[in-house]
Amino acid sequence: MAKRRSIYACSECGAQQPRWLGRCPDCGAWDSLVEEPLGGTAAIPGVGEPVSGLSGDPMSLAQIQPDASPRLQTGEPELDRVLGGGLIPGSVTLLGGEPGVGKSTLALQVCARLAESGRPVLYVTGEESAEQIRLRADRLGAVPGGLQVMSETSVERILAQWASIGPDFVLIDSIQTMRCERVESAAGSVAQVRESAALLAAAAKSQGAAVVLVGHVTKEGSLAGPRVLEHLVDVVLGFEGDRQHAFRLLRASKNRFGSTQEVGVFTMGASGLEPVGNPSELFLSERSSGSPGSCIVPVLEGTRPMLVEVQALIASSTYGVPRRTCMGIEDGRAALLLAVLDRRSDVDLLSRDVYVNVAGGVRIGETAADLALCLAIASSRLDIPIPPDVAACGEVGLGGEVRRVARLDLRVAEAARLGFSRVLVPHGATESAPSPHKCEHIPIINVAEAVTWLRTSTAGHGHENRR
Repeated sequence: MAKRRSIYACSECGAQQPRWLGRCPDCGAWDSLVEEPLGGTAAIPGVGEPVSGLSGDPMSLAQIQPDASPRLQTGEPELDRVLGGGLIPGSVTLLGGEPGVGKSTLALQVCARLAESGRPVLYVTGEESAEQIRLRADRLGAVPGGLQVMSETSVERILAQWASIGPDFVLIDSIQTMRCERVESAAGSVAQVRESAALLAAAAKSQGAAVVLVGHVTKEGSLAGPRVLEHLVDVVLGFEGDRQHAFRLLRASKNRFGSTQEVGVFTMGASGLEPVGNPSELFLSERSSGSPGSCIVPVLEGTRPMLVEVQALIASSTYGVPRRTCMGIEDGRAALLLAVLDRRSDVDLLSRDVYVNVAGGVRIGETAADLALCLAIASSRLDIPIPPDVAACGEVGLGGEVRRVARLDLRVAEAARLGFSRVLVPHGATESAPSPHKCEHIPIINVAEAVTWLRTSTAGHGHENRR
């Protein structure tokens, strides 16, 4: 009997080694090599059969018709926005998120919308039974007759049914529960996840069906499984949300067919996920005006402007080293702005605890919120509330100067649409096109001038200016 051979594959980068090593020589990750047996490649039904009209022969790029594979509208406008207009036939999308955030709910809604439009859809579940899927469908009010549900974990059996049904859309919930017979390891292992995803991706390319793989996340919030899994798919979507809030955010960290800057906003209700066409009103619905330490900033997510509330609280430090706690903003960026504000203005923050939060659980990644955060910190420290009709937008440099930001016209127009009559903008920044909304631009040169404006803006309202 021949001796069974095996290799060791890195769970981070996918590199293969002939023997076990404590550290991967390619990516440098420690204790990431996992043993995998070497086996032959068996014939899988449904894989390897080319799509009609496609061949492996080379052809001129100019002769390829871009409309040969039109996008598949999912019926969820927020999802289509993040995808760039819809799903591409033959593409593989990986959808990840924390448990209970609504991944399976969104997946079932998409399947129901596509089935209602007359397209054949296959819903494969490896974590639930078909009866449980029906119970969720009854709760969501979406029980289309054309939706095929299959409770299976074997990839070979899934591909056999795939070839017989011929669906336009296939959903796998989840990829960590799938197993392939050619790999001798438990479901969820590195080898099983990679091999199952590779077979499903090959079937998607050969059959021309759009595939969505639902994936788990680790404690750190990253997608579980080998890093090579993200390289096998075409689109990687992250479903974010806080259980304390009703809304959910959908972002794309990888998109071969569109932008990765778009964001989709949903609200979780009793009847499932509902799209939010105007997220600014949602984020500002519970804002309490007249409270120090709060400032509104228009951020830009792709082509969509949104108004979010940046909050800051300055308290006396009870220990020798002051605390710096940030939620929704990067800790390093907040520490940088605190140092600039302390050094370039007369606001004393050296021995104070600083707490920063973005209301609603939103995460801000762009530097356009620098000026708003500095104003919120100064407002809390001086106990001077920012006027409720004022928003701020600008990047702050190490010298304290306020720099310009991209697409200021869209940001100001969104602020004016929601009733803000004044916007603090970088000095010299002008709108590329006249805005139909009446909104005053207040130019700010540096953070010291911003603090001075804050003191004088409410001088007639009897507020005490304390340091």
